[in-house]
Amino acid sequence: MSSSGTSGLPAPGVAAELVRPLLPHVEAAAAEMVREIQGLVPEYARPAESRYGQRMRWAIEQTVRGFVDAFGRPDMDWGQVTGIYAEIGAYEARKGRSLDGLQTAIRVSGQVACRRFIRDARRLEWSLDTLGAVTESLFVFLERIASAAGQGYADARGEIAGERERYRWRLRDLMVADPPASVEAIGELARSARWEPPRTIAVVAVRPEPGGDLPVLPPAFLADWHAGDPYIVWPDPDGPGQERRIQAVLGEVPAAIGPTVPLTRGALSFRWAREGLALIERGVLPAKEPLRCLDHLPSLTAMLAEDLIAAGLSGRLAPLMELPAHRREPLARTLLTYCENRDNAVATAERLLVHEQTVRYRVRRLEEILGEVMYDPAHRIELLLLLHYWVRLRGTGDG
Repeated sequence: MSSSGTSGLPAPGVAAELVRPLLPHVEAAAAEMVREIQGLVPEYARPAESRYGQRMRWAIEQTVRGFVDAFGRPDMDWGQVTGIYAEIGAYEARKGRSLDGLQTAIRVSGQVACRRFIRDARRLEWSLDTLGAVTESLFVFLERIASAAGQGYADARGEIAGERERYRWRLRDLMVADPPASVEAIGELARSARWEPPRTIAVVAVRPEPGGDLPVLPPAFLADWHAGDPYIVWPDPDGPGQERRIQAVLGEVPAAIGPTVPLTRGALSFRWAREGLALIERGVLPAKEPLRCLDHLPSLTAMLAEDLIAAGLSGRLAPLMELPAHRREPLARTLLTYCENRDNAVATAERLLVHEQTVRYRVRRLEEILGEVMYDPAHRIELLLLLHYWVRLRGTGDG
C-alpha cells in the first residue's frame, strides 16, 4: 500500500522530535502486546522460541517501529507494514480460520499502545493536543493494517476457492471418463476438491436454455454446463428425498437421469442419460420432469437398436404391416396390450377401453394374419419389443 492509501498518517503538526524518544522502547512495547494477545487469542498462544512465536514478535515490532518512524515523514511508504498484514490475512485464510483472532490482536495492540502513550505523555511532557493527535493517528493506522489484512484474506480465499473449483472440474471430468479412473485416483482428487465421495452416483444429462439462468446446485453436485453435452454428477441419487431434490433443483430444464452406478462407472450412467435426453428431445419420451432412464428400459433398448428393430418388423410382422393404416393400427395396439396382459382378453379390453368381444375378434384376426408367431415362446420377448417400438415409439400409422 502506498502513502496515498494512508491519508492522515502521520498526523500533521506532530514533530518527529516529540515521538522519536519512543524508539528505544519499541521492543518492550511489542513484548507487552504479544503477552496480552496470547492471553486473549488462544490460536496465537505459541512458545516464544517457536518459529511462529518469533515471527509474531517480529511482525509486531515492525508494526510499532513503522508507526513511530512515520512521524516527520509525510512521504512514508506503508507498503512494508501493510504487506505484513496482507500476508497474515492470507495465512489465516489458508489455515481455514476467520479473521476474528487477528482483529482481536490488532485491537489489543491498540489498547496497549494507548496505555503506553498516556505514560509517555507524562514522561515526555506532551501536550494534550499532541497526545490526541498521536492517538488519532494510531486509530487511522490500525484501521489501515486491519484493511490490509482483510484484503489479503479475501484475495487468498478467492485463490483457494479458484483452486478448489479447478479440482472440482477435474474431479467432475474424471467421474465420467472412459476408460474409468480408479477409486484411489478419484479419492485423491476428491480430497483436494474437499468433496466427500459418495457410495454411488448417477449422471444427469441436461439441456439448459441457451442464454438462460442456470440452476443453482447444492455444493455436493458437480456440473459441466458448458460441455457439448452438459451434465451433472449427482451423489447418492437413491437416498431419502433425493427424487424431490433433483426435481426442485432442475425445475423446467429438460433432463434425463442415468442409472445409479458405483463411483468408477460414471461413463456408463452418462451414456444412457444422453440416450434418454435424446429421446426427450425427439418427443419420444416425456419431458415434464427429470426422466429416469431405468423407468424406460424398453424404449431405450429399442431406440438404441432402431435400425435392427425396423428391419425385424418387416420380417416378423410383415403380414400385419402390409395392411392399410386404418386396419393395422387397432390390431397392432391390441396385440401389444394383449401380450402385456398375458393374453388376457378381459384385462386388454379394460386397458383399451373397448368391449371384450372386440378384443376377441381382433385376436382371432391376428391369429389368422400372423399364425404361430403370436404364441411362440421363443419369440415372445422379440414380439413385445417389436410392437413396443412400432406402437409406442414410431407409431403404427407410419409406413
